Amino acid sequence: MHLAIDYGRAQLQLDVPDARLATLSRPAPVAPVSDPAAAVRQALEHPFDFPALRRALTPDDHVAIVVDEHLPRLAELLTPILEHIAAARVTPEAITLLCPPPSGTQDWVNDLPDEFQDVRIEVHDPTDRRKLSYLATTKHGRRLYLNRTAVDADQLVVLTKRSYDPLLGYAGAEGAIYPALSDTATRQEAASKMSLAPPGGTAWPLRQEAAEVAWLLGAPFLVQVIEGAGEEIAHVVGGSLGSSTEGQRLLDARWRATVAGPVGTVVAGVSGDPARHGFTDLAQALASAARVVRDNGRIILLTEATPQLGAAAELLRQAETPAQALEWLRQQKPADMAAACQWASAAQKAHIYLLSGLDDETAEELFTTPLDHAGQTQRLLAADGAFLFLADAHKALAVAAG
Repeated sequence: MHLAIDYGRAQLQLDVPDARLATLSRPAPVAPVSDPAAAVRQALEHPFDFPALRRALTPDDHVAIVVDEHLPRLAELLTPILEHIAAARVTPEAITLLCPPPSGTQDWVNDLPDEFQDVRIEVHDPTDRRKLSYLATTKHGRRLYLNRTAVDADQLVVLTKRSYDPLLGYAGAEGAIYPALSDTATRQEAASKMSLAPPGGTAWPLRQEAAEVAWLLGAPFLVQVIEGAGEEIAHVVGGSLGSSTEGQRLLDARWRATVAGPVGTVVAGVSGDPARHGFTDLAQALASAARVVRDNGRIILLTEATPQLGAAAELLRQAETPAQALEWLRQQKPADMAAACQWASAAQKAHIYLLSGLDDETAEELFTTPLDHAGQTQRLLAADGAFLFLADAHKALAVAAG
């Protein structure tokens, strides 16, 4: 059989024996949204079980928009939200674009229309007590300190993608408010609650707490983006906090899949603009592959990214073994701990082969065997056992049924 898998902006063609190929059971993907801006306008005017956003706004309002900087085509998605708010006669000076950490250089701001160049940009700093405000005490007795701009806003809008997450189960929506916009101590405590189990059924405790925090804030309006393959967008959902469940459902319908049982080798691709792929994306791809690979199997991760490595990744490089790295991460709790734990856990489970822009020494220090080119994958598939192709592994949730 002749198969192809996309990685970055490239594609690898492979010849594979039919008898050894495992397949994923998943619904057929829907056609991608042809006009993302129009889809956002529709979500604002006709949200899920909620009136149009503009009906909640007055000209004197201050509006904060939580912006997920990892969204594809961000300016294209953000512009119709700004236009919708402006139609309610809210001035650009009364709008703050609030970016949770870690944040980039906000180059996407230059792609916004000229009439919105006066909106404020704020990157949340969890260490600055002056930028935090006491909100309330949760039912479990936690005193909540959140970003002051978010607490003081007359209307909070949350523009995020939905994805799988080792802390919340499902990232995005209320999870972009809490713990993302909380203080350092809360964020560090949340990082220690990581789970590698697939989400589903009852919401994880941290997600339940995030929903409570969003409710305490009032009535945040959610704009949820479910990605398709590569840079495509599959769905846009608008609405109140109650629409979060619909976003999770659509995410599962697009990206949750099962395989009959663990396989010997997983070929995991990370497609799309490699400039958008960071260490977290690669770690999520490894975590997804690790769920369906057998113990001591192989994961072949194909990407064109050259991710920047934070404090947690540097701990991986210094450790002698994945087990030692996990112990150091639990002790030091760096901000990017979750991704590094996913990476180290995958390295404990299987041997990782990595095609990326990282130099060989760095790749080896991350417990991987670097590949010189994608064509080496063909030789690696000659090993015994079944193998699986996992496209866009950084977005997928693959689970072994057996």
